[in-house]
Amino acid sequence: MTYNHLLLIIIAGLMSGCSADEGFDDLKEFMSEVRAKPKGTIEPLPAFKSHEVFSYNASTLRSPFQLTVKTELVKQPKLSKVKPNESRVKQFLENFNIDDFTMVGTLSNQAGTYALLRGAGSIHRVQMGDYLGRNHGKIISISSDRIEVIEIVPDGDGGWSERPQVLPLKERSS
Repeated sequence: MTYNHLLLIIIAGLMSGCSADEGFDDLKEFMSEVRAKPKGTIEPLPAFKSHEVFSYNASTLRSPFQLTVKTELVKQPKLSKVKPNESRVKQFLENFNIDDFTMVGTLSNQAGTYALLRGAGSIHRVQMGDYLGRNHGKIISISSDRIEVIEIVPDGDGGWSERPQVLPLKERSS
């Protein structure tokens, strides 16, 4: 008798043991008990309550979760000639709040020093004299660690005041 014949006989013996119908009486009894129990009912879905629509109108304001930029109001005398130049063509970055921008670096070459700002969906290169923010902000100084901007804002008495802003360099976190 060869090894293959012996293996075939052992497998046939094991298979014949699996075909016996003994040992499942308790399982058949349990299944008949479960089938005899009354069927349950499914509760209907709860009624949907509609809520009042709320329109969020503060999306253009500064986020209360952002660090505030150093601001201080410089009062001008009533006879001050400070006022924005309304006839000037607005630059692209004046369509956004100054708080939306963060300084991420500087570039220098023979033409001058430029600051790199992250905001409005990309990185922007600005230089001294460029305008930034919705309050007629003009960049007056660029250094390796900050950008200084002077904004012209209403003073509440019908006049205008200059407000300095500083955008510090955002340190890269490791």
